[in-house]
Amino acid sequence: METTQNYSEDAIRTLDWKEHIRKRPGMYIGKLGDGTYPDDGIYVLLKEVMDNSIDEFMMGFGKRIDVSVNDGIVSIRDYGRGIPLGKVIDVASKMNTGAKYDSKVFKKSVGLNGVGIKAVNALSMKFTVQAFRDGETKKVEFSKGEVIEDYEITSTIEKNGTYIEFVPDKEVFEHYKYNFEYIEILLKNYTFLNAGLAINFNGTVYQSKNGLIDLLNENMTSPGLYPIIQLKSDDLEISLTHGNQYGEEYYTFVNGQHTTQGGTHLIAFREAIVKTIRDFYNKSFDVADIRSGIIAAVSIKIEEPVFESQTKTKLGSKDMSPNGVSVRNYVFDMVTQSLDNFLHRNPLTADILYKKILESEKERKAISGIQKLARERAKKVSLHNRKLRDCRVHYNTTSEQKLESSLFITEGDSASGSITKARNVNTQAVFSLKGKPLNSYGLTRKIVYENEEFNLLQAALNIEESIENLRYNHVIIATDADVDGMHIRLLLISFFLQFFPELVKNGHLYILQTPLFRVRNKKKTVYCYSDEEKIDAINKLGPKPEITRFKGLGEISPDEFKHFIGKDMRIEPVMLKKSDAVSDLLDFYMGKNTPDRQNFIIDNLVVEEDLVE
Repeated sequence: METTQNYSEDAIRTLDWKEHIRKRPGMYIGKLGDGTYPDDGIYVLLKEVMDNSIDEFMMGFGKRIDVSVNDGIVSIRDYGRGIPLGKVIDVASKMNTGAKYDSKVFKKSVGLNGVGIKAVNALSMKFTVQAFRDGETKKVEFSKGEVIEDYEITSTIEKNGTYIEFVPDKEVFEHYKYNFEYIEILLKNYTFLNAGLAINFNGTVYQSKNGLIDLLNENMTSPGLYPIIQLKSDDLEISLTHGNQYGEEYYTFVNGQHTTQGGTHLIAFREAIVKTIRDFYNKSFDVADIRSGIIAAVSIKIEEPVFESQTKTKLGSKDMSPNGVSVRNYVFDMVTQSLDNFLHRNPLTADILYKKILESEKERKAISGIQKLARERAKKVSLHNRKLRDCRVHYNTTSEQKLESSLFITEGDSASGSITKARNVNTQAVFSLKGKPLNSYGLTRKIVYENEEFNLLQAALNIEESIENLRYNHVIIATDADVDGMHIRLLLISFFLQFFPELVKNGHLYILQTPLFRVRNKKKTVYCYSDEEKIDAINKLGPKPEITRFKGLGEISPDEFKHFIGKDMRIEPVMLKKSDAVSDLLDFYMGKNTPDRQNFIIDNLVVEEDLVE
């Protein structure tokens, strides 16, 4: 017999602020995660607190911020005005409470809706806030949003400002771990956008004198073709150059917030670049030729910006201020006028840029016919083969699950078959390689279309036209942990660095870590990713446990694979630092067999037998 739920007044619930945040954390901080990805929730918590301190600096209060992250405990101390002492509890625990609603107090801030710090409070097992103001201090301690200790106001000799300490709740963020490289990037970006600000992170001080020029120099892995151009107005700063690379590379910000997905300001900038260059040279260059190899940073300050989500990764504002100034027109007009003036005053730079555009045009025309055939071939193949086992949700959809979308790149039918059977069909896709990919080092983009594997991989990722069309947030290389698997990793990384470096620089490329050993007895099974973990497992499981060494992904059953690509998945990001010159890296590892590389191989040689017990 069919049953129905009793839908009555008793079924209607009203959640208080902390219950709602804890029940629906994705609405406030995006995805949760464990610290593996730069957009995981634990970094959003840190950023939400930092944004308040940055807003103080932007309003002219406090030139230093002290940040500490140790053993999962995060503390941030600014030297701004300090929270009014009578409102410390309200600011940390009452929704829609804060000074950001008063544009006279915070004119161009990131935090606007009084939610951020409350989300940090609700999602922390320990949250402490202490305000220092005019010789007095007020401290309150919380746990999961509940007040634990409300201290009386006392006198102090501390400088004005606010101190916040929190520990993310392990019930929400399971097995989390902070990656300090992600934090360093976040904090450095704050200094690039706020000249004169010093951030002390675990004893290291970051500071910038040249703003976005420093940002580009920090992120470029090879020198620009011409000196970085800097364009500035009261509320807009832009730095740009071109490099010997493919694609477009952008770093965009609104009121100090890194808008990783761009938005109105980036669209206007890209349009303005095309128009300015066409008009300056009086030639109807193709858009792709003008922007190929461009590296640029755009920072704009806006009153009451509108973002497309609480995590503020994409600007949706159409107006710049209550006066109705269009963001698009403001950026467009500033770029067209300032860049045109710059090119007229700097003929050497204008000549280098002109030659770069002509080179891009020549290469594009040389492969245009191949591109058309390659697209048709990719469409036909995708209809009739199973190289791509797609998922239901993609990065460029509107679903909340898009941040979790992943594509595993595997080698061989057995490995791809196991992952395909074990994956989450909603968010995880699988692309199966046919043998080892070609070494693409030193080749032109023409090979991307002529080589079937590269062409189909590019089509699966949907990055032929632009990296902005990337279908998956995480591109994960999943190969065996043997010599052949390592070689395939290198070949794939070389491919992406050579032709799609922005995919790597934007934090989309990862390596899947799979266990080397399975140690088990009748009661328990432990998967070990190193010899140290294996020894530890043997000691814990007792005498003579069964030990299995996995020599390939194909040996791991789909049931076991669920453990390795689920919530406990271990992946390592492929990251580029300032010291990593891409051309030098590729030349050393993938170029000719030089004596330097031969010596490196000899010095680091590990015989396969040494890995087996």
